[in-house]
This record gives sequence, structure tokens and C-alpha cells, in this order.
Amino acid sequence: MKRVAEIVAAGAWEPHRAIDRVVLDADERQRRRIVLAGEKGTKALLDLASPVTLRDGDGLVLDDGSIVLVAGRAEALLELTGKAPIDAVRLAWHIGNRHTDVQFVGQALRIRQDHVLEEMAKGLGAKVTHVDAPFDPEPGAPHGHAHDHE
Repeated sequence: MKRVAEIVAAGAWEPHRAIDRVVLDADERQRRRIVLAGEKGTKALLDLASPVTLRDGDGLVLDDGSIVLVAGRAEALLELTGKAPIDAVRLAWHIGNRHTDVQFVGQALRIRQDHVLEEMAKGLGAKVTHVDAPFDPEPGAPHGHAHDHE
């Protein structure tokens, strides 16, 4: 079995060079160790010292020099937009306060479909659109201390 020797960030390589493609949702792309199976049958072991978050469009350079494209699997998402910039800030604050993964796409925020958060966003005046798309949430901020919200 081939091994992943390096990860090349999306935009830093030419995807047409890929010999295969692995399709993973956002949770499946947060890994330290996994056997990946490409659509064309390529099998590769990702085995790292610490977990990484693979992004849609990243390239996995295998030990033989070939590259496998990482593709984000489409997920059921909510795309939230506000009428004014302050509305987007308010939405982001409320979503962050609930420790929900979020992706910024242009002037919109994307979150996984959740009926409670959808109603909250509508209550804050957001336009809510259901979309199916790869989800690449913002990486979480590192924490140097433990805390709770009680």
C-alpha cells in the first residue's frame, strides 16, 4: 500500500496532475491516521504524528510521487446572509457562541443544516438558503485553558 508523504494545499498544485480522487465530508477530513480509497482504486495510508484537517482541493503526495486529490463531499448546509454587514457580524457572533462550525463564502456564512439554528438565523433577519456543497469550516482557535459556560 502506498503512503502519503506530503500534503500540498489547495491552490499550490495543479489538480489535473491527480491520478485519483478521494471524496470525504468535513468530519472525515480531520484525521491523523486512515486508509484512503480513491475512486479509481488507489489505496493510500495517511499516518501522521498529529491530526490534520484536509481541505477540499488539497493534494496528497504519495511515496511514489503521484498525487491524489482530496474532494469535499457535498453536505446539507444552510447559507446565511444578512441585509447589512453588521447583520453578518451578529450572525457570526451567535453561531460562534453556540460553538458551531462555520465556513465563510463571499458575504455568506455556511453551517450544517440544523433546524434550531435556522430558526435563530431567521429570527435575526437572515436570508437562509439550503445548499448542498462541500463544507470547509474555519479551523478552531487553539485553547490554552479549560473553561465552561455554566
